[in-house]
Amino acid sequence: MRRLTPEDEERKKAIFDGMSPRRQKHILKKEGYDKWDPFIEPKEPIDMRADKTKRTATDLARQFLQSCETEDYSNAFGQGVWDMCLGIVSDDQRYTGMYEFACWYRELLKKEGMK
Repeated sequence: MRRLTPEDEERKKAIFDGMSPRRQKHILKKEGYDKWDPFIEPKEPIDMRADKTKRTATDLARQFLQSCETEDYSNAFGQGVWDMCLGIVSDDQRYTGMYEFACWYRELLKKEGMK
């Protein structure tokens, strides 16, 4: 936890004192007053996060789907693309694993003459 200035400590106390008793109890139970930091910056919204190429999930999905023939994909296909885009942009290991497997499987099919 970062060290708070005396001014921030006063603001923290004022924020805590201004909360409902129920919310205070929640903070005390979950992390304790000493560890609670009301000044933590919020996480960047998912639609504003970008991958290594500086593209957002929306950019990636749109660019990929525009490269496909419209008849070639369904709503489920589009949803799968969107899920992968969100996972990759969020650097979620589950989606990284699915991506790596799909690449490996494509190469396996090519090697065995099936694609």
